[in-house]
Amino acid sequence: MNIPQLQIQTTPAKIDLQVTKPVQEIQQPKSTLSIEQPAAILEMSTTRPQLSLDTTENRVDLDLKSVFRRSSENAQYGMQKAQEGSGRRAQEGQQLMKIENGASIADIVKQNTERPMADLQVKFVGDRTKIQMSFSEGSLDINVTPQKPKIDAQINKPIHNYTPGKVSVEMAQYGSIQIDWKV
Repeated sequence: MNIPQLQIQTTPAKIDLQVTKPVQEIQQPKSTLSIEQPAAILEMSTTRPQLSLDTTENRVDLDLKSVFRRSSENAQYGMQKAQEGSGRRAQEGQQLMKIENGASIADIVKQNTERPMADLQVKFVGDRTKIQMSFSEGSLDINVTPQKPKIDAQINKPIHNYTPGKVSVEMAQYGSIQIDWKV
């Protein structure tokens, strides 16, 4: 006995996909950086030290006197010698008045012309203890003002190129169904 049969034959559908991949390019340029450091401001002020040496008395010992001092000493010396001269003249006049006591003009001349012998000796001049010294200290003031650095930073934007991808779809094979009866 024959049993009827049902035969089904199918052909699947096929899709063909054409894919173009997307392209993405990213570049990040380096940032631009400029740094400048100004020099610090330096201010210095000084007060000079002073050393004062008064060597007037040492110079007098070396006979290096000022004009004013020498003039004053010469005036005193002149007054002293004038007084001594007038006293001597008065004494000589007294001697001549008493000529009967045996005084003569020759004796007076002899007294005025005889001088004692000068002593020769070594004399050290210039005593260090006679130097008058005064000292005032100096000072140094330093003021430093630092300067802040000047920083200029520019951030560069990234360079971005993008090409989108494509997908194209085509039917490579259409699907089908065939049904058959066999008896």
